[in-house]
Amino acid sequence: MENLKEKLLLPLIKEVKELTRDEFISYYLKNKDEFDTDLKEYGAIKFKGVLIDSQETFQYIVNSISTKFLSYIDGNSPRTKLTDNVYTSTEYDKRQKITMHNELSYSAKWPNKLFFSCLQVAETGGETLLADSRSILRAMNPDIVSEIKTKGIIYVRNLNGGQFGMGPSWQDTFETDDKKQVEEYCTSYNINFKWMENDNLRVEQFSKGIIEHRTTKENIWFNQIDQFHPCHLGEEIFESMKILYDTPENFPMYVKFGDGTSISEDIVKEILSTIDKLTIAPKWQKNELLIVDNELIAHGRNSYSGDRRVIVAMSE
Repeated sequence: MENLKEKLLLPLIKEVKELTRDEFISYYLKNKDEFDTDLKEYGAIKFKGVLIDSQETFQYIVNSISTKFLSYIDGNSPRTKLTDNVYTSTEYDKRQKITMHNELSYSAKWPNKLFFSCLQVAETGGETLLADSRSILRAMNPDIVSEIKTKGIIYVRNLNGGQFGMGPSWQDTFETDDKKQVEEYCTSYNINFKWMENDNLRVEQFSKGIIEHRTTKENIWFNQIDQFHPCHLGEEIFESMKILYDTPENFPMYVKFGDGTSISEDIVKEILSTIDKLTIAPKWQKNELLIVDNELIAHGRNSYSGDRRVIVAMSE
């Protein structure tokens, strides 16, 4: 019953009446303290009735109600940068569900807030999935929680040199083709890196996996173990990868405990099952602005049919 109650509270809905961009900005800034308090409690607020007809309107709004925007440098998901602060949502095959995650939780630096809007609603599906990171931690197997707290986790990414290999290139990941810039970035954020054959780059990033929220100090589930472990791709793809690569360390993405020991498939499957029970799928409509606290709320995407266009901006 508690889980059901928690799911029904997400996101908090704020109905407005066809506000233009300037009208909404005025309304938001006037009530900003209230919305900031709501965001700490609920983790996600959806404003319905904001007239957002283009990426330019979306950027104008988010630029006016937030500051210190982050780029997607060190990001691992395929997406397109539309303007200085606005990106497409993750561009995975629409037939596949994107599992739950907190944006850039595998990185040394992540956004505090995410802003979403849907410019084109899918024919079916395509919801931006939401789950409360506090609820996930409470529901998770205590043995899994204890092991993560004790050991931490290490994310491994093998980024290709732009010509060979699966997955993203280091040029796209770090938004540069300058190796020195990449090395300086990795060094500044304590990311272990190693240049490999064919100009490939291996990066390893340590993460606590469970953290305190930056302001509320609540303990929260904050990792992407399930997304980085290849078993979540399905047995057929996982078995093919085992044939292609002589060791999991060479997979495009991999995750292990902080002491170097492996994370079992059973653990990953239990994580996926636990989070799935707490995941909701609020339907998109046009003229909506969804604001998400990236630490308090994990998000994902349902599979869909037809065309879908959701855009996102990230801020500190």
